[in-house]
Amino acid sequence: MPGTLKRVAMVGFGAISQAVLDLTKHDEGLYISQLIVSPGKEDTVRGQLNGLGLKQLPQVSSGLLLGAERPDVLVECAGHGALTAHVLPALRQGVPCLVVSIGALSAPGMAEELEQAAREGGTQVHLLSGAIGGIDALAAARMAGLDAVTYVGRKPPLGWLGSPAEEKLDLRNLKEKALFFEGSAREAARLFPKNANVAATLALAGVGLDRTRVELYADPAVDQNIHYYEAQGAFGNMAVTMQGKPLASNPKTSALTVYSVVRALRNLVSPLAV
Repeated sequence: MPGTLKRVAMVGFGAISQAVLDLTKHDEGLYISQLIVSPGKEDTVRGQLNGLGLKQLPQVSSGLLLGAERPDVLVECAGHGALTAHVLPALRQGVPCLVVSIGALSAPGMAEELEQAAREGGTQVHLLSGAIGGIDALAAARMAGLDAVTYVGRKPPLGWLGSPAEEKLDLRNLKEKALFFEGSAREAARLFPKNANVAATLALAGVGLDRTRVELYADPAVDQNIHYYEAQGAFGNMAVTMQGKPLASNPKTSALTVYSVVRALRNLVSPLAV
């Protein structure tokens, strides 16, 4: 019920999780009761928690604690592998889950596996909007029928280092905007897993992974990650541009991703949820 204390288990202790802990540490209705981390990292994380000024320290473990420690919700902030390792088991145990790593659902069968696990546990898995906006409008437009959704992603050239873009472009010496990928959201997620979350979120809210078109650019004229998408259908037309600032503690992560997690958690306990 809104207004009652919610015990939250969070998977991961990276930049997103640490920011969520900091932003919610004074929230009366929320308590991060568990942190799930990689085996062997427990003692290190316990030591790091001592300096965060938390009213109550969460229990740290390598797996979900149930019984008297059972959480009301689990939040995944740890990357694609966490869905198989922690989200699926939690759903089967009836624990509702909030998922940040939407790109993982581009793997064949993953979306169906999550849905089946939630059915088995009689609960739900919620896919968070993360770094992109307008997902509510896009999903609503799908009710009337969507004809097409196209996503265009632009990043500074060095932001694509370590990806297949290096095989097509001289990223360190690029002088003008260059297209290096054009295809489906599913293919984009397979080739660029670290940049897949936005395209996959749009696809799952809209026309699906195979019908959502994706264009990716390296652009020396920008210094931020820029997301743009447009949709057409029976509802009309929409176009959204996001130029979000990165998280101060991790430039590869959008600050808006953190805020989308905090918003979802606060909506669980607020009498007025928006």
